[in-house]
Amino acid sequence: MKRKLSTSSFVQLLILLVSVVMFAGSCANIVPPSGGDRDSLPPRLVMALPKDSAVNVKTKNITLSFDEFVELDNTSENIIYSPVLKSTPAADYKLRNVTIKFRDSLEPNTTYSIDFGSAIKDVNEENIARNFRYVFSTGPTIDFNTYAGKVIVAETGKIDSTLWVVLHRDLSDSAIQKLQPRFYTRLNGKGEFSFKNLPAGTFAAYVVNKNSYNKVFDSTELFAFRNGPVTINGNTSGDTLYAFIESPKPAKTATDAGAALPPSLKDDRRLRYLPVFDNGQQDLMSDLPLYFNRKLFAVDTTKIALLDSNFKAIQGYKVNLDSTRKKLIIDYPWKENMVYKLIMQKEALADTNAVTLPKSDTVTILSRKETEYGTVRFRLPNIDTSLHPIIQLVKNEEITASYPVTVNDFTIKRFKPGTYDVRILYDTNKNGKWDTGHFSAGKKQQPERVISIPRTLNIRANWDNEVTIALQ
Repeated sequence: MKRKLSTSSFVQLLILLVSVVMFAGSCANIVPPSGGDRDSLPPRLVMALPKDSAVNVKTKNITLSFDEFVELDNTSENIIYSPVLKSTPAADYKLRNVTIKFRDSLEPNTTYSIDFGSAIKDVNEENIARNFRYVFSTGPTIDFNTYAGKVIVAETGKIDSTLWVVLHRDLSDSAIQKLQPRFYTRLNGKGEFSFKNLPAGTFAAYVVNKNSYNKVFDSTELFAFRNGPVTINGNTSGDTLYAFIESPKPAKTATDAGAALPPSLKDDRRLRYLPVFDNGQQDLMSDLPLYFNRKLFAVDTTKIALLDSNFKAIQGYKVNLDSTRKKLIIDYPWKENMVYKLIMQKEALADTNAVTLPKSDTVTILSRKETEYGTVRFRLPNIDTSLHPIIQLVKNEEITASYPVTVNDFTIKRFKPGTYDVRILYDTNKNGKWDTGHFSAGKKQQPERVISIPRTLNIRANWDNEVTIALQ
């Protein structure tokens, strides 16, 4: 006789089964399947319709198939179509395929290239198929002419890889100001450019800022031009173009010479000032600036005196008021490790409301020691002094000192310790400074050239430093 399972027995059995399952699960070591080594290979083209380097192409649709799932990134920035088209083609991707659909009619007997830059990457690991190019022709042959060179920023001798090189069929100067280029390409990290699959012919070559609308000339942005047209026939290379800004935008600097004054002085109703030293001492190679909280209307230099530590009057100093009328400059060839006294009588200075100094005042000046500076011997074995070279020492992108080079071996004393970048300016017009180029208003002139030395100059105090610069 079969016995019926009671409700309580059923519940106990169910609990026992669940416990067994949970215990077995806790003993199991569940490990997710290994994904293997990280994929570091970029997508690889396995098929193209039409095929790469195809000729007599009639279709306006291109399909590129890769060996893995891909996507396109920032197509407007990365993809370059050559020659330049009136309407940008539609670029899209799905699964393993990239498709390009031309909106314009294709020109007959023309070689087209598509430079994808960094646009194509795989979906999983984002490996980029860098500088992938696809070429085809609507005629029976492919053009294989090339043009290569380099672009240097003339003022600094450095590279700006954000610039573009453009080629115009129209050789008139107005073309770069009004027309889109026929071809353009980007620079690599070394400032080099390379055009490929160009048709034979003569072109005008320019350099423009990539943000310039339609890649045309803008006098407020970096720009360069080749002195004459370039003839493309085979492999043309060796050009170096020097970029310059013809009309620099005004620097956004404080126009108030007293802007650096502390609020306690700046907001004082009295005529107040602040002398500015280099870490509490007077630099032997610099003037002494005094910043005022009010514009000075009158300066009576007969009531300003520079004295030595024995309060004996010193000759040969100058007192100058700068253009802001808030900065007074004491110009003097300071001697090392000396104490000076600058005496200013109450009536020596007055602002536009005839307010004078609260009282006569004395500024104590302690000059630096000679041992706080370094000495540098420059050797330039192969520099051409007939080009009027000037050595520029640069710190934080500002030129701190310049020295004309008239011989190949010379020594300079009183260098402030620190690390400097070194440039060599070829001062064509011998005015002691870099001069920009000109292209607008019918005046074409290349900028003066600067060479950036690929090493830093480390100056140690109280040390005879030596540096050899061999130009290539």
